[in-house]
Amino acid sequence: MASGVMRGTRGNSGRSEDDPVEFEPEFYDEANTRTRSEPPVKSPFSPGPVDFSQVWTPYSYPCDPYRRSVEAVLDCVSLKLTNPEILDSPRFLTDCDNMAAPPQLIFVDGSFAELAQEMADYIQVGDQVKPLLEKEQNEAALDIIVKASHYLNSVPEKEFTAAYNLLIHLVLQSKDPKKYLQPICGNLGKPITSSPTHGFTLASNALSTIFNLLEQSNPLRYNVFLQIVRFIKQHGQFDLLKPRLKNIDLWLEEWDTEEEAQRKLFVDIAEAASEANDEEESYHFLLKALGTFDRDDQEEITSDEAQKLSLRALRMALIAPHRFDFQDLRVLPTVQALSDSHPTYAQLLDIFTEQDLEDYNDFREEHEGWIEKEKLDHEKLQRKMRLLTFASLAASTPNREIPYANIAKALQVPVEDVEMWTIDVVRAKLVEGRLSQQQKVFLVHRTTYRVFGEKQWRELGTRVDQFKTVVDRLVSVVRKAQSDVDAQREREQQELDRKLANAGISDRPSDRRRQQTQQRQRTDDDD
Repeated sequence: MASGVMRGTRGNSGRSEDDPVEFEPEFYDEANTRTRSEPPVKSPFSPGPVDFSQVWTPYSYPCDPYRRSVEAVLDCVSLKLTNPEILDSPRFLTDCDNMAAPPQLIFVDGSFAELAQEMADYIQVGDQVKPLLEKEQNEAALDIIVKASHYLNSVPEKEFTAAYNLLIHLVLQSKDPKKYLQPICGNLGKPITSSPTHGFTLASNALSTIFNLLEQSNPLRYNVFLQIVRFIKQHGQFDLLKPRLKNIDLWLEEWDTEEEAQRKLFVDIAEAASEANDEEESYHFLLKALGTFDRDDQEEITSDEAQKLSLRALRMALIAPHRFDFQDLRVLPTVQALSDSHPTYAQLLDIFTEQDLEDYNDFREEHEGWIEKEKLDHEKLQRKMRLLTFASLAASTPNREIPYANIAKALQVPVEDVEMWTIDVVRAKLVEGRLSQQQKVFLVHRTTYRVFGEKQWRELGTRVDQFKTVVDRLVSVVRKAQSDVDAQREREQQELDRKLANAGISDRPSDRRRQQTQQRQRTDDDD
């Protein structure tokens, strides 16, 4: 290509360290990382071959994220301008974007028309673009380039990153980059035919570059991030996205995202997490999605979408083996609306929230075959219900001692299995305590209330009164003991004074003062 080429593209719009969506180093395997031992290669964006034995390797770039100096930034810039081939390394953007640099940095060499013509020639639409550029119809020329950009998915692997960086730069110069970013992100979601093995790495690097080059508060970041989430879901790499999700609330606030758009993103994240078998994260984002419905809009919270998501979250909570708290789900208006649209599910939620195993068995008899019809696992539900019943029994026992027989009756299991269920409920962190095999009781140290309503407040009041009574008795015993000690000391002192008086000796202060007064009077008389 001509000498007027784009030498490098990177961006850091004053972001914090946690802000960029560049993926972790393990995102790029060694097979896609250049080393000193590789032979020279020729880039379509450089005038000649580059000898990699004379340039920095990706592992030795002077882009240490802990170096905050201006010299570090200048070193990176100089390195890229001197060695354009480094654009092919995905580690460059990943490592350098962690450095604090207030402005967005775009390193190019050439005008928009020159760069657009070079890109058009590269993707074989140069003849269509040239007359438009001559008439300064840049938007029309860019539209043709973007429509033909799917060609880049078949370019050699070593040229992929540099080509997409140039395309991204051109799009960001547009007056309306939104209409171009969507097809580009769509192309990146399609297979990279030139590199089936490393296609995921190449495409993910390009997507993160688009995100990072946009201003921090640019609403377009939402659209790009949504595409990144779907791309991650498509390739089953949710673990690479998960560390970045801690920033999601801050990002949505900066982008001023509407609630409906937030809900769409939360649902996509929940689906990506679910496909990665991360049920806890999936449930968390489902609740966030349900929280975006307007609680004051009855039509919205009873909509098909709201009911569908509520039902999905409820089923997930019931089946999850380690989820025993349903209060966060039960307080949501969309879930409360299930009592009208899906009353059987609402009844089952009430049972798991605050009732016991006997109520669950009655529910099964009343709705025979319903659990199997809804493809809910009865064995899992029954086991969870037994653990929750044990927790309720421990919370409602005033003396904190539960006989084995009471546990067996409440859980509807043989007495021989009580110790096994006790171990399970302690492992589930619903109850803390210890078994007394000799006395056949379970001593409760701490328990978890499943709900905390009027009944629980009364139980707490009763226990506070009991504690107060014990404290009053203890204070009374201490005071009586103190009184007895004082009385004993007084008796001992009186006995000692009596003995000293009989012996004509007194150590009492009053007796010494009288003796001193009598001595002074005798002295005065003698005078």
